[in-house]
Amino acid sequence: MNRSLSGIGLIGAAVTTLTGIAVEAFVKPASTISDQQWSYPWSAGALVPVSVAYAVLHLLVFLGMVALFRALTSRGGRIGAAIAGAGTLVLLIAELLSMPIADRRLTDTGPKVVGALFGAGVALTAIGLLVAGVVVLRSWTGWQRYAAIVAGGWAVVMIGLSTTSALPLGVAIYGVALCVLFAAVRTHDSRPATEPRIRTRVES
Repeated sequence: MNRSLSGIGLIGAAVTTLTGIAVEAFVKPASTISDQQWSYPWSAGALVPVSVAYAVLHLLVFLGMVALFRALTSRGGRIGAAIAGAGTLVLLIAELLSMPIADRRLTDTGPKVVGALFGAGVALTAIGLLVAGVVVLRSWTGWQRYAAIVAGGWAVVMIGLSTTSALPLGVAIYGVALCVLFAAVRTHDSRPATEPRIRTRVES
């Protein structure tokens, strides 16, 4: 079950990476929309299906966070994973709330509120991944032990990038970090944890 959840999260993270690259490389250069409009670089009409698609990606990533939660056994680690999952759900809600304000200017009340919601979602995700990351760093071995704290560190960087034109590129890098995180969860869960104990008993 957990391998399936981490696999779903991995798919969501991979598509998030591709989406960020596509927006940075193709959508932004071709956009004629003012960067003071909430929907930028998309038109107001295009933002509706785009927001739905982004919400689906957040849902897939959330399922990956559930896999991280299930892979951890300590209270602190699970609290961190739960906070990160909650932050991802806040991002999902913010995507849906973006649709009715697509044609508004950034200085309007609606965009300010939804923008703050996005900021809260990213901050919660960053805090949660850092808390879980400290636990993973101490309890896991191999390259997997660094995945959560690196993803959390980049989520902190995302807080600063959220109001800049570099956001799509930041999202792409965040997607890569999540890919590594969910791959770490997937490979960590596949380890035969009982094998060393069996060998010890046989040798004794």
